[in-house]
Amino acid sequence: MATTTLDRERAGDRTKRKLGGFRTMPFILVNEVCDRFATAGFSANMITYLTQELHLPLVDASNTLTNFNGTSSLTPILGALAADSFAGRFWTIIAGSVFYQLGMLGLVVSALVSSLRPGPCSPPATPCRRASGLQLAVLYLSLLCTSLGSGGIRPCVVVFGADQFDQHKEQHGEAEAEAVAGRKRQYFNVYFFIMGCAVLLALTVVVYIQENVGWGWGFGVPAIAMFVSILVFVVGYPLYVRLRPGGSPFTRVAQVVAAAYKKRAAPLPEDPGMLYQDKELDALISTNGRLLHTNQLTFLDRAAIVTPADTAGSGRLDLWRLSTVHRVEELKSLVRMLPIWSAGILFVTAGSHNNSFAIMQARTMDRHVTQHFQIPPATTSIFNTVAMLLTLVLYDRAFVPLVRRFTGLPSGITYFQRMAAGLAISILGVASAALVEAKRRGSAAERGLLDTPATVVPMSVFWLVPQYAIHGIAEGFSSVAHMEFLYDQAPESMRSTAAALFWLSTSLGSYMGTVLVTAVQSATRSSGEWLQDNINRGRLDAYYWLVTGLMLLNLGYYFICLRFYTMKPLELGEHGDHEMEFELSYVHKNGGGGAV
Repeated sequence: MATTTLDRERAGDRTKRKLGGFRTMPFILVNEVCDRFATAGFSANMITYLTQELHLPLVDASNTLTNFNGTSSLTPILGALAADSFAGRFWTIIAGSVFYQLGMLGLVVSALVSSLRPGPCSPPATPCRRASGLQLAVLYLSLLCTSLGSGGIRPCVVVFGADQFDQHKEQHGEAEAEAVAGRKRQYFNVYFFIMGCAVLLALTVVVYIQENVGWGWGFGVPAIAMFVSILVFVVGYPLYVRLRPGGSPFTRVAQVVAAAYKKRAAPLPEDPGMLYQDKELDALISTNGRLLHTNQLTFLDRAAIVTPADTAGSGRLDLWRLSTVHRVEELKSLVRMLPIWSAGILFVTAGSHNNSFAIMQARTMDRHVTQHFQIPPATTSIFNTVAMLLTLVLYDRAFVPLVRRFTGLPSGITYFQRMAAGLAISILGVASAALVEAKRRGSAAERGLLDTPATVVPMSVFWLVPQYAIHGIAEGFSSVAHMEFLYDQAPESMRSTAAALFWLSTSLGSYMGTVLVTAVQSATRSSGEWLQDNINRGRLDAYYWLVTGLMLLNLGYYFICLRFYTMKPLELGEHGDHEMEFELSYVHKNGGGGAV
């Protein structure tokens, strides 16, 4: 019997080793590629569709676009909850893809059926009629379906991909841990690089189709790509490492809070070893190691104080009265992450104008590349994406090997330092946007074009390249580091939730952009609106300077948060009779963490 059991275990290990790895990436990433391809394809030029096809005012169109982007980045919380609680990441991705497909089909129908759009106009002879409530309802319902679809795809694909490199739960010394760290670090760079390629393709091919062929095909091409991605993702099913969900992380968080509140008057033991531990109870949510006790947020430790009332009438443990140290530390880890996580919100706000106001600027500028060819306004976003892709390549191939000589860290610099660099660079991007807009507006004033916004200002659209490129460089630093920080520092069973936090910062950043635009419009209405349909009469440059100031404050806030941050302590395994305690996680040992 013993031999049979051993053979089964060896066979199981061989099967597990056959799963996952880089060979699964084409099947996994194609789904996220099509999500990003589709989203970039219609959101990059959506400001044009809303203003010229549905005849919405500029501010309303801009707020609609930022609200849509915000909702698409908010729904990942729902997807993460489903994935971590009961569905698992694979089936959550499938469900999200189906919803996304339905939403895209709705957009195709709304673009093809003439009754779902207001008629053409030619002011002043034929005044433009704003889209009716029904026409907007069809559009919003389609966008809502795509937002729900993004909720299933975005928090799960990046983590599902990282799962493929984490199938071996045992640690085999520092060399193995370093190799795992390197593979994951490479994976995150590859992930963002491929996503950038998808955006680049959308900004060229899809936007060109929308501008020159029609909106039906402009929405139809991404819809077809999404359908293909679903088929490809399903084909890879036998190769995937599919981790079982460990139960709702939000339920465990609620249980810890409830237990700590019920025992708020109970004295904490002097020895933390007296707090409740249960390896068997935590087995499913700590397969890579249990979290160790920390001395921060000690009021939550009361949830792990053992009292006679902690068992229900049946004698079973009442988890709403008693939590393990691991579960308490899960909540502590999330709370500690939130201040640094929140610094990424304003980074998104600063870049949100690139998909709205910057495109309206481009529409008023000379876009000719040759005498007979000019680029569509939305295609100017390509410089953001190209800069980000070049940054990712040069960072991995040139910057890290060079800096490694001075720091001794395999990653060159920590992800905290990488995120700080991205936040600092983004400030320069917004400042350059303010300078360029002041020059564009001055050029319009010199030629008497302030009251004719449809007339092209004799200024090349390539003046917008610096603001796009600098923000792309900043994104290559900050966004990758932000995702890596969340994945590494989140508790193992909450990694889908951590990925959802990344998209939540994008959501809140988009919503903050809406709030900021609305507040600026309201505050400047009496003295000449900064943001108006006629951007030649507006003061878009002043708005950019306002955002620059906010970004400076945000950078200072980030450094303060980093000063007080404590990495998570993790027990990775046992050696003989003594537990091996590895402070922080694999990234701390390999240069991912630490102070700037």
